[in-house]
Amino acid sequence: MQTWSSVAVPRVPGESRPLRLYDTASGDIRPVSPGRIARMYVCGITPYDATHLGHAATYLAFDLVHRLWLDAGHEVHYVQNVTDIDDPLLERAERDQDDWVVLAMRETALFREDMEALRVVPPRDFIGAVETIPRIVEVIGKLLASGAAYRVDDPEYPDIYFDRSYTGRFGYESGYDAETMARFFAERGGDPERPGKRDPLDALLWRAQRPGEPYWESELGHGRPGWHIECSVIALDQLGVGFDVQGGGSDLAFPHHEYSAAHAEALAGDHPFARHYVHAGMIGLDGEKMSKSKGNLVFVSRLRAADVEPAAIRLGLFAGHYRDDRAWTDEVLATAQQRLARWREAVRLPAGPAADDTIARLREHLANDLDTPRALAALDAWADEALRGGGHGSGGDEDAPTAIRTAVDALLGVAL
Repeated sequence: MQTWSSVAVPRVPGESRPLRLYDTASGDIRPVSPGRIARMYVCGITPYDATHLGHAATYLAFDLVHRLWLDAGHEVHYVQNVTDIDDPLLERAERDQDDWVVLAMRETALFREDMEALRVVPPRDFIGAVETIPRIVEVIGKLLASGAAYRVDDPEYPDIYFDRSYTGRFGYESGYDAETMARFFAERGGDPERPGKRDPLDALLWRAQRPGEPYWESELGHGRPGWHIECSVIALDQLGVGFDVQGGGSDLAFPHHEYSAAHAEALAGDHPFARHYVHAGMIGLDGEKMSKSKGNLVFVSRLRAADVEPAAIRLGLFAGHYRDDRAWTDEVLATAQQRLARWREAVRLPAGPAADDTIARLREHLANDLDTPRALAALDAWADEALRGGGHGSGGDEDAPTAIRTAVDALLGVAL
């Protein structure tokens, strides 16, 4: 699957800082210690709708991780999937009397446009579930052979499920108790009431063909894959087990990331699937969580159509910490636009306060679990001082505006 255009990331003089991120599995902020090649997998969209600000917040958070690794001199192998076959996509296509393939292609194309406009550094591998189905079939066959998977006893719909008890480690990634798992499993695409399962929380690997649904012919029988197995297969094939960061929104911690890890660990016979599990908070609108059911999604493409500069969207989302659930309001956008204008005014001056300390603090704050609020405050302080001095007088540094502009571009992805 085609990714979006590359983004030039300038080199920032000075010393980078080692990245530390909150790991959901351990509950701690821990160092991320990649080798020469830093490996990251971030779960992508199900393309039944356009990119909303919740999507944007997630991908911008991991764009910061990508940029900080580049700043530290790592080569980055970033992988992202597209769930271009799943129930939500089929339901939207049926509702709108649309072809599900056309819908997926259209919304994936719009997502690429939005990511490019937001200056997100693209993944090296951008892979759809549909193109991975032959490999998924092979993997499910291996899970069946090992005893990690089983067929339900249903002659009409002999679906295949994963036995969640197989690895003996199920639940380590999210840390949720049984009651919370059961609630989220039912709310987030699970089927706890399916007859014939060994455990209500066993997850679907292969859905046997139903009338009117798309299917693929395979040795597993006619059908299509479940949700979680695609990410297990894509991540293992591209990155191997024990890669550095598995990322996504906080609503993916369970069930999606828990099952993706369990499937992969059962297949590989190794642990852990990822060394860090990192989750971004949810974005709300005027006090309510954004969701398709509430009809209150704010789409990046619509903001762009209304002449909202993507750089302001970045700064608006960076105003809160990536792990926090936070609101998007007119005030948040207005503040971001004002901040962007003020920074641009400051870097247009012929000189300014020395930039080395500000850039060091910018790096330090971002490396400390992506603390963007403090990073923005450090730049605000530099801009305020620059504008108070008008870029003149003794002690003004002619190189400082360019240095700040370069650092903001490279580390925050904002072009001044």
